[in-house]
Amino acid sequence: MPFDRLAPFIQEYIYQQAWTDMRPVQVEACRVLFETNAHLLISAGTASGKTEAAFLPVLTLLYEDPPTTIGALYIGPIKALINDQFDRLTDLLEHAEIPVWAWHGDIVQSRKAQVLKDPRGILQITPESLESLLINKNAELVRLFADLRFVVIDEIHAFMGTERGGQILCQLGRLARLTQNHPRRIGLSATLGDYSLAEAWLQAGTSRPVITPLIQADPRQIHLAVEHFWRSKLLVRAKGDTRDSTFSPDRLHLFHQSQVHKGLIFANGRPETEASIASLRQIAAAKGLPDIYHVHHGSISAGLRETAEQAMRDRTIPAVTAATVTFEMGIDLGQLDRVIQLESPPSVSSFLQRLGRSGRRGNAADMRFICVEEKPTGGELLPDKIPWQLLQCIAIIQLYLEEKWIEPIHPVHYPLSLLYHQTLSILAAGELSPAALAQQILTLAPFRAIEPEDFRLLLRHLIELDHVQKTKEGGLMIGLAGERVVGNFKFFATFPDNEEYLVMCEAVELGSIVSPPATGEKIALAGRTWEVLEVDSRKKTLSVKPSLGEASISWHGGSGNTHTRILQRMRRVLTEDTDYRYLQPGAKERLQQVRKLAKRFKLDRQYILPLEDNACCVFPWAGTIAFQTLVRFLRLHCREALKVKGIFGRSPYYLIVHLGKCKLDQLQCELESIAERQLDPADLLRPDEVPNLQKYDEFIPPELLRKAFACDRLDLKELGDILSSK
Repeated sequence: MPFDRLAPFIQEYIYQQAWTDMRPVQVEACRVLFETNAHLLISAGTASGKTEAAFLPVLTLLYEDPPTTIGALYIGPIKALINDQFDRLTDLLEHAEIPVWAWHGDIVQSRKAQVLKDPRGILQITPESLESLLINKNAELVRLFADLRFVVIDEIHAFMGTERGGQILCQLGRLARLTQNHPRRIGLSATLGDYSLAEAWLQAGTSRPVITPLIQADPRQIHLAVEHFWRSKLLVRAKGDTRDSTFSPDRLHLFHQSQVHKGLIFANGRPETEASIASLRQIAAAKGLPDIYHVHHGSISAGLRETAEQAMRDRTIPAVTAATVTFEMGIDLGQLDRVIQLESPPSVSSFLQRLGRSGRRGNAADMRFICVEEKPTGGELLPDKIPWQLLQCIAIIQLYLEEKWIEPIHPVHYPLSLLYHQTLSILAAGELSPAALAQQILTLAPFRAIEPEDFRLLLRHLIELDHVQKTKEGGLMIGLAGERVVGNFKFFATFPDNEEYLVMCEAVELGSIVSPPATGEKIALAGRTWEVLEVDSRKKTLSVKPSLGEASISWHGGSGNTHTRILQRMRRVLTEDTDYRYLQPGAKERLQQVRKLAKRFKLDRQYILPLEDNACCVFPWAGTIAFQTLVRFLRLHCREALKVKGIFGRSPYYLIVHLGKCKLDQLQCELESIAERQLDPADLLRPDEVPNLQKYDEFIPPELLRKAFACDRLDLKELGDILSSK
């Protein structure tokens, strides 16, 4: 029995927690870690006990044979998740001689000094802080990690296919090379579609196999509700007027839906989290109800984030928090009564992560969706009459309910910004010959597709920019310009950094914003409105005071790529007759309206429809990458070949094409012939175009950027398959 194999202090902990038995995922994880030498991938639903599944056997093995250095490395995507796991492990290790350390930007230096002085136990860290260790403590790495036994990577779906995920694989490869030690890896996730992709990612750069136990999911009850509203023009309400008719209907609905003991609101961006909580506070104040509202996102100060986390965990008080992805990860917020999603989540994976925040401890998961749309005035074009967010909500829900489908990870073959980053990070440790540097870089897992000649081209370019310097002996070291890049603490992160201004109210730190407004203007932050008193451009700070009224948006950003399967399921939603039980009256009525529209225009059979003024609308029903490929084909090929005049649209939903001298049937024939053409994706870039999309792309040779864009950002094959099947 796995329980009998666990360390005595863990058995005692299980008794104290009154567990009746171990969960299947925990039993299987013990079997793999105790009986094999393989890596382990744990894919199980939220609240299934994944964290314990990994650490119960890991801690047992560390207890039985204590390592001489840090024994286990836990890598988490966000600081809040690390803090949460730190608390959980601290409780578990209360009676063991195994220390646990959290290490990220909010941890005081004295705590970090303790780790460096006596490196033992478990180190919990972000990729950025691990990069800092690799650069600043390079001489200490063997002493810190020579006997590292396990690496636990939490929420691996958040890393796979991203620059940060590639950074982690590079870091693990570099550590293994320095220490000549190859620890076992354990990946954790609640939302994986194709296990083979995750297994390949987890195994990358190692020779161990990966075992993924097949866990029978516990059936659980799910309560879903989707409602639709037309955006209200109500902006001003008389002071003291508490009538429901004076509030925006969608915000009033949000207020009523969030009248639970513990509620979590997800929005797809920081502006909407701020706006929603500001509205709820106003409604609660007008009704004489207490302020139980919080905001949680990356630009909120650490203190306010912790306040929100504590309020959500405290069972004695009601609390409602609006968040972005910062609460999407596996933070244990206790028993949540309800999750509310504003508009559609960006993916099926995100839907499952957010749904899983509720329904813990044996209760039903409860998730409500609120879609808001601009009311038509009568002059809209056909695509503007379609409720895209409502359709996407339904499609995402149906893909999971019908097929349990989750998006596969889109692989990146040419992570050039990461290539630059890791090249300078390795050179920060000292001079290397070109051959030694190439051997160290090109053997790292994320760079296996990079050709030696491409790397030589990059190095020559960096020498010209003085980011890399060639010594008299022919070696390579960081140049003066490169030292300025590496010397900035922002270098540790591979994701782009925005110049943010710290927002202060008297002596209290509220958070940060980009694009500071002028003195006297109002900003939204922490779910409240603030008036700007002073802007200090040198210190990058804003002084503010509380205010009322509307405020400006302080952040910008997108919601990522949408998969083709979602778009194609949206088309089915539009054209089938299915009655989805979770639709509320407003959503049901809106869907009926748009289905009549779709039937009238034969959207089940046509994807190109004529419009007035010699224009047409193209509904490709293709994901973001295929959609952007189509845009480039139309702009760079059809504009010249067919004399098309202009193209605009809304990605990834539709395109409006001004035909000019082109005939509609000519355009359709041209599009449907893409699959038969021998087009090179590079032909879809303008001759002078140099895509600059990632953090360090400005330092990459233009020809390499064009090559990477054509390979990783365009997909002619998928586009051709989609259009030829119309």
